[in-house]
This record gives sequence, structure tokens and C-alpha cells, in this order.
Amino acid sequence: MFGYVRLAIAVTVIIAVTAVVLPVQFAALLARLKLRERLPRMWHGLAARLLGLRIHIHGEMVPDRPLLIAANHVSWSDIVVLGAVADVSFIAKSEMARWPIFGSLARLQRSVFVEREDPRKSAKQANEIAERLAAHDIMVLFAEGTTADGNTILPFKTSLFGAAQLALRQTGIRSVTVQPVSIAYTRVHGLPMGRQHRHIAAWVGDEDLLPHLGRLLREGAVDVEVAFGQPEEFTRTGDRKAIGRLMEKRVAAMLAQSLAGRRKTL
Repeated sequence: MFGYVRLAIAVTVIIAVTAVVLPVQFAALLARLKLRERLPRMWHGLAARLLGLRIHIHGEMVPDRPLLIAANHVSWSDIVVLGAVADVSFIAKSEMARWPIFGSLARLQRSVFVEREDPRKSAKQANEIAERLAAHDIMVLFAEGTTADGNTILPFKTSLFGAAQLALRQTGIRSVTVQPVSIAYTRVHGLPMGRQHRHIAAWVGDEDLLPHLGRLLREGAVDVEVAFGQPEEFTRTGDRKAIGRLMEKRVAAMLAQSLAGRRKTL
């Protein structure tokens, strides 16, 4: 019963805060205020606390710009986690734009929605990502292209790194820094989650958003490890396939270390 009460309270607060934040963020975007970058982070920080996500950060985000973050993807909650850690924007699948609450905020956070099934739009989307990188916005790429089970990662889609290559070709910037980031859900109520309980956080397959949100809220405290790894400079002569494979290797190693309780950043 307590879990359902907590669910009702959290959803009510998130909806109320969002109703206040959305018009303010819209105005900040129109006026091009610095608040447009900071407000989403404040919202995600509050949402993380209400969801019971306890975020532990290892390593640090590099100060280099342009910066592309290459991360693994476990759940919709990854967006809340990374959004609470830094002022970032996301390269997200087009379905996210239709999500309740999260979709509205994602649009006002200037996320780039990618329709991977429509190659006719890929060039326009790549151009938009390139422009954002050139403007020194920090862009987060979930390089697997979908969510995994949280125990391992799926092969990175190297084609998704093409936006960084395009940014180099179409703008005056000389390089884009690509930094690997791993997201690991490790504990629930302070106890090791284990492979068999990773589904509490993992959102895979055709599961609807709201039932999974409800399950996570009912569970309460979930620990999340966010590890920043060794970045690489991607130049105009760089190989997107090579950088994709390298980021996959580093993210996989960091994920394994977080799940095993080790703290060495790669």
C-alpha cells in the first residue's frame, strides 16, 4: 500500500512542477536565456529524487566542446539520470516526443528526435545534430539505438556517430570530443540488485511506459552508477566505425566494473 501512496504523491508533484516549468522554459527558449539550459537540469534533479533514484558519479565530464556523449541505454530513466547530472540535450527516438510529461520536457530541452525508420529524414536530422554540436551544446547519444537489459550492452550503431563527422565537414570546428559514459542500476533499497532483479530498472521490449514507471516508483530507492570514461578526439579524418567500436568497448568495461562494484574509470 505504501508503494501506491508514494506513486500517487510522486506523480502529483511531477505533474504540478511540470505545469509550472513548461511555460517558464518556453519563455527562456524564446528569449535565449541561460535558464533554458539550467531549468531542465533542475527538473530532472527533482524527478530523480521523487523516483527514488540515488545517483553516484564516477569520473567527470570533460570541459572540451563540442562534446558528444556516447552512453549505454537501459531505461527511459536514463534521461532523468543524465539530465540531473549535467546540462545536456538528447538525441532521442521519435516516439519519445509522444511520451506523457517526459516528451513535453524533452521538446523544450531541445532534444533532437530521430526517425531511424525513415532514411529520407536522416540527412536533416544529422544536420540539426551537427549544428547543435557546432554551437557547443552537449549532445547525448544512446549509441545502442534501443534499450538493453542493464546487465550487458548491445552493439553500438556506428552510423549514429555520423552526426559528429558531419559537424566537422560542414562547420569550421576542427574536432568533436566523444566521451563514453556508462549507466548502471546496481542496488534497490541498499541491496545488490543482481541480474535477476535488473528488470526493476530496465525497460526493454514492448512494455508500456506508465506500468514501468509505476513499478519503479513502488520499489523506492534505486542506486544508479554513472561513470565518465576516457574521451577521444574525433577529427575530420576520423573513422566513425572505429570511434563507435572504441566507445562500445569502453562503455562495456565501465558497465561491468560498476555492476561488480569496482571503481576504475576507463
